[in-house]
Parts: sequence; structure tokens; C-alpha cells
Amino acid sequence: MRKRLARVEWERWRLPFIGVAVLLIVVAPSMLRQQLQDQTLAAADLVSHTRQVQAELSAMNVEIREVEQSAILVSLGVPVERLRARVEKADGVIGPMLQSVMRLTRDSPDQQIRLGQLKEVLERRVAIAHQLLEAAPAERDALVKELGTKYAILPLMRELQGAEQRFAADRIAESARTRRLASWVGWGGLLVQLLLLTAVTAVLGRQIAHRLRAETRATRISERSAAVLQSVREPIVLLDGDQQVLMHNAAFAELYGLEEDTRYPLGLSEISEGWDDEVVRQRLTDVFSRGRELWDYEVQQETAGGVPRVLLLNARRMSLPDRDDEAVLMTVSDVTTQKTSQQRIIDLNRQLEGKIEQVSDVNRELEAFSYSVSHDLRAPLRHVSGFSDKLARHLGDAADERSRHYLTVIGDSARRMSSLIDDLLVYSRLGRSALRLQAVDMQSLVAETRSMLDANVSADKHALPLRVDWDIQPLPILVGDENMLRQVWQNLLGNAVKYSGKREVAQIQVGYALEGDGEHHFWVKDNGAGFDMAYASKLFGVFQRLHKASDYAGTGIGLASVRRVLSRHGGRVWAEAEPEQGATFHFVIPASQDSGLDRRHLSPSEFNA
Repeated sequence: MRKRLARVEWERWRLPFIGVAVLLIVVAPSMLRQQLQDQTLAAADLVSHTRQVQAELSAMNVEIREVEQSAILVSLGVPVERLRARVEKADGVIGPMLQSVMRLTRDSPDQQIRLGQLKEVLERRVAIAHQLLEAAPAERDALVKELGTKYAILPLMRELQGAEQRFAADRIAESARTRRLASWVGWGGLLVQLLLLTAVTAVLGRQIAHRLRAETRATRISERSAAVLQSVREPIVLLDGDQQVLMHNAAFAELYGLEEDTRYPLGLSEISEGWDDEVVRQRLTDVFSRGRELWDYEVQQETAGGVPRVLLLNARRMSLPDRDDEAVLMTVSDVTTQKTSQQRIIDLNRQLEGKIEQVSDVNRELEAFSYSVSHDLRAPLRHVSGFSDKLARHLGDAADERSRHYLTVIGDSARRMSSLIDDLLVYSRLGRSALRLQAVDMQSLVAETRSMLDANVSADKHALPLRVDWDIQPLPILVGDENMLRQVWQNLLGNAVKYSGKREVAQIQVGYALEGDGEHHFWVKDNGAGFDMAYASKLFGVFQRLHKASDYAGTGIGLASVRRVLSRHGGRVWAEAEPEQGATFHFVIPASQDSGLDRRHLSPSEFNA
């Protein structure tokens, strides 16, 4: 009885005991090894620190020697300006080197004392070197002798180097000792861990084996009933090698109208004639015999009640816990509704394509019409302009003031009509011409446009603005049609200068930012007239203007051309403004535009851009 109680008590405390033992033997050596490794690393750092001090001392020794030699050579009359410059800069070089050594040795009072003495000697030797630059021949020998006898530097350097060498030896020895100790701890911990692992494996082996036997018996009983879940709404069926139904779920029975008392095994062809299809049977045979998987294979069958349905078959081979051979698990998905919707979508897409084609035809006809009208209007316009000039010359001084006014109105209207035709031709061409994608340097386009606008401002001394202040940020190289993008910059920057005409100094900013999704975001900001955002929707329409033609000249087509160019590049444009507070025009070109360029033809600078 006592033995049984002791065994029960041991079974109760065995796992906690083993857990505590594992914790102590695994964690304790690990912590000790970590501590020793930290000590080893600290010792290595100290050795490296000592080496650094020695290197600094050697460099400082070499530097003072070079300075003294340069001073002596200059005093002997060597005409090398570099030697004099080296002596004159000695304080700025040796001083920081000495401060660096003192900082590195601040943990050693003895070294600090030696360095203090060295500092005095160095200062005196540098001072003598400076005196040698201007010393007469009689004074030179005395100064050189003073360098060699009175202010000796070599003994101090040897003491400093010797002390650091002793520090290095002690630290190397300490590092080696900690490494040996860490190695012994590591091997000892490993041996103890192996012993513990062996003991734990032996103790737990019997318990695991006992549990496995019990779980195996329970698994064989439960796995067959759990192989097909009756609650699954997806029809599932289990087939043997002869394509006989071993079992199925309720969804499969509902799909094919099977009764509850159906006897098994049952052939697929007995369920529905659709299973007699040779292709389907061959594919199921391949799944069973060759281990292939059947994915979303589409078939059409009549199901319960003679209803035709579109089905997707998925099948794979699997092992059964209560059979030595394998079986095929197949799911049957009814996608009739999805197929009907898909066909409907296809029909609607075809209708939409037809509508798009009709719209494209209409657009082409409109563009051809605008192009033809623009050309046909030029002839009568030339007649109006030409005959008005002839009439003015014919009348000469005989014309009264009203006649001259009428002729002026005719000439101005003809010129405005000519500008409208030109802009209409440009707008039509932007819609018809094909995109010529290439690497476009936006910085160059802006600089080119700026030069043209500055020349126009300078040419008319009576015009405002009197001066244009440009603030142009760095702009990238991207892919697009160079001529079309040039048109964008000419319109936007030209508008910025024009609508800032009532300012004595026009302030125009061109900015750029790369957005998170890779889009290229540009903007043009001015301090001009601005506009009311309530009318912003009319801004980019053809012949739409928000200001009087008498205040600001223009045809109302420039911004419409900008929107057309950016639309053809897959981008967009918008504006922000306040009346008399200036306006900011933004436009974005998507990153996907870059995919149209063959990067083999780009230079390295264009790649980086």
C-alpha cells in the first residue's frame, strides 16, 4: 500500500520535478556562459583600446618629428612653402591628437600624469619649431641644440608606450583565462544536458507509448465518422479505386436526390448519367492511380429533378484509417448561378465595348470636324484682316476717329480669332496624335519655358510684372511625350506669369514630390489674381474663362489642353486658389507610365532619376 502511494505521489510530482531540473541545468549554464562571454568581449575591447592608445602615441610622435624636421629645413633655407605651412599648423594638429590620447587614458591616473608632462614638452618643442622659422643662422644652432638636450620627448614616449604594453599583456591574459573558463563551462553544461535528456527520454518514453496506444484506438474509432462532415454544405463524396461511392454527406445526397436507405458501395453511373462521361472517369482514374489532383474541372450534369447544372469537380487521393488501400475524396460545387452571372457580365461588357466604340467614333468625328473647321476658317479670316489693313491704308489721314476705332476693333478681333484657331488646332492635335514615350527631363522643360517667359518680360519694359522671382525645386526624369509635356509647362507657367501681371514682382514656385504610391506630383504656385473656387469646375473646359478678356488676354483653351495631355498620360490636374491670393495648379503623372520605356536606352543618370 505504501509503495503504491509512493508511486502515485511520484507520478504526481514527476513532471514538475523534471521541469525544474531542466530549467536549472539549461538556464544556469546559459547564464554563466553569457556572463563569461561578456567578460571576454570586455577584455577584448580593453585590448583594442590599448592598441588604439599606442597607435595614437606613435602617430603623435611621428607628427612632432615631422614638424621639427620641417622647421629645421626651413631655417636652413629650403624654399618649400609646404614645410612652413606644416609648422604653422602644428598646434592645430598635435593639440587634438594629445587631447584624444588623454581622453582614451582618462581611466589611468599615472598615464594622465605622464601625458601632462608630455604636453608641456610638446608645447615647448612646437614653440621652438615656430622660432626656427624666423631664426637667424646664429640662433638656429642654439635652438636645435635645445631641442635635442633640454626638452627630450623620447623617455616620456617610452614610459607611455611601456605602460600601455603592460596593460595590453594583462588584458590579453585575462581574456584568454575567461575564454578557457567559458569553454569548460560550455562542455560541462552540454554533458549535463545530454545526461538529463537521456533521463527525461527514458522516463517519458513509457508514458508517451501508453498514451499513443490509447489515442490510436480512439482515433480508429472516430476518424471514419469524422472523414465526411455532414454539416458541410459543399457536396462531398468518397470513392474507391473502382469509382464506387463509399460514403457521402447530406449535401451530395440533396444534390442528386439520394435516399437515406441507399446501399453502398454504389456506382457513380447509378447516381446520374452524367458520370458516364469518359473524360471525367479517366480523370478520376488518374487521381487514384497516379496521385494527380483534379482542380475546378467543369462539367454539366442533370441533378435531382432533371435540373441541368454547371458543376466544378475537385478531387485528390487520400488514405483512410480503417482501410489498407486509398480512396478519392471529391467535392462537387454547384456554380450554375455564378456561370449565369458571368455570362451576363460578358454580354454587358460586349455591349459596353460597342458603346465605347461608338463614343470613340463620335470623338474622332468631332476632332476631325474641329480640325477641318479650324483650317476652313483661316481663309476668310485672312481676308478680313488683310482688307481691314488695306482699308486703313486707303483711308489714310482721311479716316475719322470712329473709322479708326472700327478698324482697330476689326484687326484685334481678327488677331484674337487667329489665336483661337491656333489653340483649337493644338487642342485637336493633342487628341489625335500618338504618344511618343521617351525619357523626359522635366527640369530642362521648365528651364526652357522659364527662359522664354523671362525674355518676353524683358522685351516689354512697360509691362507688369517688372520682375519674376522663380523658385524651382529639383525635378525628375520620367517617361512621357516630350512635346505634349512641354505644352503643359508652357501653359501653366505662362498663366502664372500672365495672371501675376498686376504684381510688381511675380513670385512663382515650381514644386515636386514623389507620393507613397509612386506617383509624380508637380505643382505651380503664383501670387497672382487667383480665382473663386466656386467656379473651379469650369476651369479646364474649352473656351472657359474666369476673368475678363480685357483684364487678361487669352483664348480659354490652354488649361483644356493641359487636362487633355495629362489624361492621355493617365494623370490628372486640379487647382487651388483664393481671389487676389494667388493660385496653385497641381498635376499628377502615375508611376505606371514608366513601364512603357525600354530602360536599356537610358543613361545612368536617367536610371537614377
